[in-house]
Amino acid sequence: MTKPYRILGIQQIAIGGPDKAALRKLWVDVLGLQVTGNFVSERENVDEDICAIGQGPHKVEVDLMQPLDPDKKPAVHATPLNHVGLWVDDLPKAVEWMSANGVRFAPGGIRKGAAGFDICFIHPKSNDEFPIGGEGVLIELVQAPAEVIAALG
Repeated sequence: MTKPYRILGIQQIAIGGPDKAALRKLWVDVLGLQVTGNFVSERENVDEDICAIGQGPHKVEVDLMQPLDPDKKPAVHATPLNHVGLWVDDLPKAVEWMSANGVRFAPGGIRKGAAGFDICFIHPKSNDEFPIGGEGVLIELVQAPAEVIAALG
């Protein structure tokens, strides 16, 4: 089956917990990841530290997330390994093709993500209309910038 896009590699993993300070103790203090930014969004119910492993196009983002309100959705802390992000060379074409082939996407469509790249999410569960989902895993598709496409494509 020919596809009008390619998945290039891991862009990020996102880890959620009730208190990101506990996550930082391991990921930053012990494992030595660098904190490269912070993202707070009422809409996404998240306060996250953006960390990094590696450099350049081989850099993998590790997001350490806690909810702004633990009683609201999305519950970024409810699943410790919250989601995996994958670089894709042509996000609009990927979404169009996947939707036409039965992949269920989470609400919100393509939008700007925490790191500034266009993103969208494959829903962790399928339904009758869209029989393909993440089988329990939330998957973020991330538009790769030119240097990542050149390095990994």
